[in-house]
Amino acid sequence: MKAQIFKTVVVFLLATQYVVAQQPVIQNYRPVSKLGLTVFEPVKDDVEFTGLNVRIGGAFAQQFQALDHTNQYTIDYLASPELFPTPDKTMLVADIKNGFNLAAANFNIDVQLDDGIRMELITYLSARHHNEAWVKGGYIQFDKLPFLKSDAVDNFMKFTTIRIGHMEVNYGDGHFRRTDNGNAIFNPFVGNYIMDAFDTQIGGEVYFRSNGFLGMLGISEGEIKGDVKGTNVNSGAAFYGKVGYDNQLNEDVRLRLTGSMYTTEDANATNHIYDGDRGGSRYFYAVEPQMFMSRSGVLTSINAVDKAQSGRYSPGFSNKVTSFMLNPFVKFQGFEFFGLMETSKGYRGTDEAAERSVNQLPGELIYRLFGNESVYVGARYNQVFGELESGLTDASISRVQLGAGWFLGDHVLAKLEYVNQQYNDYPIGHYFENAEFNGIMFEAVIGF
Repeated sequence: MKAQIFKTVVVFLLATQYVVAQQPVIQNYRPVSKLGLTVFEPVKDDVEFTGLNVRIGGAFAQQFQALDHTNQYTIDYLASPELFPTPDKTMLVADIKNGFNLAAANFNIDVQLDDGIRMELITYLSARHHNEAWVKGGYIQFDKLPFLKSDAVDNFMKFTTIRIGHMEVNYGDGHFRRTDNGNAIFNPFVGNYIMDAFDTQIGGEVYFRSNGFLGMLGISEGEIKGDVKGTNVNSGAAFYGKVGYDNQLNEDVRLRLTGSMYTTEDANATNHIYDGDRGGSRYFYAVEPQMFMSRSGVLTSINAVDKAQSGRYSPGFSNKVTSFMLNPFVKFQGFEFFGLMETSKGYRGTDEAAERSVNQLPGELIYRLFGNESVYVGARYNQVFGELESGLTDASISRVQLGAGWFLGDHVLAKLEYVNQQYNDYPIGHYFENAEFNGIMFEAVIGF
């Protein structure tokens, strides 16, 4: 049996290498492989245009989870079950065991349409929040405008990129190092940030880059999907931007520093900038209750779909959001430091008196070993604090992640992570009073 499994794995890896070898080259493209590490916005390249090209790719990830979790109510119940003849299952943490999570898979189509014009389409084939196939989004990108046949425009486009579509919003730099459902090859750890700024919205972005300096302006509908229903015709638009510097200072040192802003004044439906990830969290059921009250008011057993964001925190801002993020990145030989400093303010509904703010401070240090950096070790600390709920100003959430990874070639990655997340200073009787989860995660990743 073991020999058969080994043969199957070898055949699959060889088939993956064959498919990759046959792929056409796409201009201004971030490879979904080890070659895409430390790439943020894809740089303008000198790849020759050879005609219409279609590149078929994919990304797959499978985790083994071994986590424990608890909260104060569960601690009290386990210590003295006789005091809880009918325990509140909305306060008891869910029963979880060691085992495999639902595998995640992405299907990627990249098309070179013309010289300097490409298209990207990503479909989630299997995701925690949507187990069925689901289009994440896509866009068309212009790095040249050959159809205008203008020398002045051609010179302008040497420094300019235009991107239009229903696409991942380029707010901050954290989303370039996060796990995107099946695509987990850029994330040195298994889990994403506690407050995960990620959403797909309909809009456009314009980039200007010169001598290491970067500027970007974007406008979107401000919602996760298009919808013309509503009475407030002035609502919905979100504006965002980024300025920064990214340069290889010498053979050993690369420096990048960016500042980003995202704001919407009155979303027509609900803004999802902090809970728009349909891929869901990697920590299945972590600090989730055995039962919860559904939207229809029915007491429901816990399930992975309805509680897809386990271990994450969303401030719940729906109508008004203003967020700022600062991201330093330094790479010195095999060492990498990436930081994220974020503050967000907003409110739900139309009650301006309910406006509150939250902050996030993650930092991670990675060391990539050997000449080809095929092995790495790293640590990340992540804290979220502020007015996490209305009137709750003392509570915070902190997480420590210790990780290691091994690239078995450019397209296969194995990761191991220890994670410990604690919910601090929540009041007596709150579900998150003395809550925490910790344990080991293993993840196998393929990307091509």
